[in-house]
Amino acid sequence: MADTPNQPNGIKKFLPGGERPLAPQARRRIVTIAIVAFVLGILIIPSLFSSKNVKTVTYSALMRDARGGQVVSAAINNSNGIITGQLSNGENYTTNGPSPALNNEIDNLRAHNATVTFANPSSLASLLLPYLIWILIFAAFMIYASRQARGQMNGMMSVGRSRAKQFNEDRPRTTFADVAGYLGVKQEISEVVEFLKSPLRYKNIGATIPKGILLVGPPGTGKTMLARAVAGEAGVPFFSVSGSDFMEMFVGVGASRVRDLFATARKQAPAIVFVDEIDSIGRKRGAGLGGGHDEREQTLNQMLSEMDGFEPTEGIVVIAATNRPDVLDPALLRPGRFDREIVVPLPDLEERLPILEVHSKGKPLDASVDLAIVARGTPGMSGADLANLVNEAALHAVRRNSTTIDMQDFESSRDRVLMGQERDTMVLQDDERERIAFHESGHALLAYVLDKTDPLHKITIIPRGMALGVTMTLPEEDRHIMSRQHLEDSLCMRMGGRVAELLVYGDLSTGAADDLQRNTELARRMVREWGMSKEIGPMAWGSNNQVFLGEDLMHTRDYSDHTSKVIDDEVERILREQESRAIEVLTLHRRGLESLTRALLESETLDGAAAARLIDEANGEPLHPEGTKTVSALSGYDRAGRTAPAAPVNPAAPPSAPLEPVPAATTWQPPSLPAV
Repeated sequence: MADTPNQPNGIKKFLPGGERPLAPQARRRIVTIAIVAFVLGILIIPSLFSSKNVKTVTYSALMRDARGGQVVSAAINNSNGIITGQLSNGENYTTNGPSPALNNEIDNLRAHNATVTFANPSSLASLLLPYLIWILIFAAFMIYASRQARGQMNGMMSVGRSRAKQFNEDRPRTTFADVAGYLGVKQEISEVVEFLKSPLRYKNIGATIPKGILLVGPPGTGKTMLARAVAGEAGVPFFSVSGSDFMEMFVGVGASRVRDLFATARKQAPAIVFVDEIDSIGRKRGAGLGGGHDEREQTLNQMLSEMDGFEPTEGIVVIAATNRPDVLDPALLRPGRFDREIVVPLPDLEERLPILEVHSKGKPLDASVDLAIVARGTPGMSGADLANLVNEAALHAVRRNSTTIDMQDFESSRDRVLMGQERDTMVLQDDERERIAFHESGHALLAYVLDKTDPLHKITIIPRGMALGVTMTLPEEDRHIMSRQHLEDSLCMRMGGRVAELLVYGDLSTGAADDLQRNTELARRMVREWGMSKEIGPMAWGSNNQVFLGEDLMHTRDYSDHTSKVIDDEVERILREQESRAIEVLTLHRRGLESLTRALLESETLDGAAAARLIDEANGEPLHPEGTKTVSALSGYDRAGRTAPAAPVNPAAPPSAPLEPVPAATTWQPPSLPAV
């Protein structure tokens, strides 16, 4: 973004020569060094310029040398009687004579061809000048010290003042037009702006505007940007403050800042107060280990009193943002305080496209880039994720020395965001690469064969992030609820890597640790929370939430030991059933598993269409209609958003040699299904 001449306060401008301005501490350091250098110069420089061959002689010796004609010049100071001059041998001399000088001795010097001069007595100013310099230096030091002390005192006295930043309509601003999507959210917030601009329109019909509006949503969904848009649209003062700005080490400071904030807002009413991350001060009271008198609770109590107390707050609207509404105090959410709760969810397909268009504005996009396809391939991403996606695509274009951003840059950016950065420096052994290839092929084959899994997107055995290999699936459309069959197919697909290693090698490795952890957590939620177990029935036993501020420190489970054992048995049954199902499917499609593994060892990365073709060829017939179970690379779509036919893998290359046979497992047998 180009620099504008009217920059907000706090943004440091660069000097015309490109240099940065000096910080206040640096300026003070330079001034101190200059003063010290000046004092040292006064003390040292005169001694440096003084002659080193000055000879001190007695007054009688000087008169004797004068009678001998050895004195060339004599300068007599009438005020102190000091005589300086030069001898005939070139030496400089000094001596203390009588004051005033004797006339006969002056005549003696002149009679022997000595040049005699007199110095008038020094003035009072010349006598006081050395002392005056020290007095000025001491005065400057005292003024500097007093200013520092005054600044510290002012800082201590203003510790209870609000740190809210006030915005007015004169500044550059963000409007609702700059916020893409979220039409319903913008409509509800715009009602607040309209009420503040024309309150009679609402009062005539008896409507009152909510005193508080709470924006709730996951991180990165644009809650703060919506608040900035309110500041840009409203023609009233807008105060922005973070919840952490109220907290300080001194007890009572937070409450004092809340009082000062609302007092300032009342003076300029109608006004809008925006509190970002309100959960830092609005957490449930009585949930902490510090009792009911800690700083956070005092601050919350003061905010509750200001929003709905004896003091009138008409004309002041409080907008707050949080991604943790579950930890807020119930008194803060009741009507009369935060009357309206607006959910700012993750953007859907129709909203992701305008968000991408906003973040791509001003960037040189290639003609082949279709942002509708990019939006379709990025489900579950927030606005911040989409902004990062566009930026990563631009960085990738720079790395390949391109002047435009095309679809391959967006594809690489999405892989980096979803799967992590490639670790090119990691070197795997041949046996490790083969085991990882079988592991990922097991995931990919089940993702393609099973009906309710998400479409297969990409398989790679290149280490990315913390994973040695990645099998990536992407939903073709946004999904808001998941059926039991979808969950079971997801469990079965995650078992594919472990089961493939068991079928091929007959033993296990540590590569399935993350798969087992995620499967166990999902199966436990199916049993405990979603009622997907015949033994447990339609009951929910809650989740293992983290301890919050000591509220659940002594929390005990709300079911018996027998129920706990039944839950564990049901989780085990679900996991074993899906493991047996994965064994059955992979055994049936063993040729497809080996074909995928061979292709991965050759090319290291396969897209969904190429993997599907290899599985169909090994099966002898297509398992699904073309394109229904795969999501290829972004560049594999045509302009209409349909999946383009995938090119064959190495069509001109000779048939690859089969993998070396791996001994079948002799010590391990597929588990049998438990009796139901």
